Amino acid sequence: MEARVERLWIKRFRRGPMDAVARAEALAGRGLAGNADQGGRRQVTIIARGRWDRVNEALADEVDPALRRANVLVAGIDLEATRGRVLRIGPCRLRIRGETRPCERMDEGYPGLRAALDANWGGGAYAEVLDGGPIAVGDPVAWEPDA
Repeated sequence: MEARVERLWIKRFRRGPMDAVARAEALAGRGLAGNADQGGRRQVTIIARGRWDRVNEALADEVDPALRRANVLVAGIDLEATRGRVLRIGPCRLRIRGETRPCERMDEGYPGLRAALDANWGGGAYAEVLDGGPIAVGDPVAWEPDA
């Protein structure tokens, strides 16, 4: 299976709902257009389908990945220990800056979600946008070769 974007969300205001979208515009040095979090190191948050499936197993339930409050759900790759690597999503390049640690907001969405996300980068990664452009559900995702 080719790695791809499975879902996209925009959070239009702080602590606001995660709105599912089919397309988003990544802005270099900023993040996703219309998203509340702009600039800084946490421009885009990403979770991996394989890890999310393990979270569902741990919770013995099918939990909506929107409750993780990330911007992008990717299938076919893992994010663990990828700090510093560059991920290509469609025409965009994103540098992984670190692990997204789950916070108390996770348990507001689903009791026990924070603990289920805690190990092995289960909460995903955060990244900065190096090269912007459109991102859409179904776009290919791939790691750039390490320099």
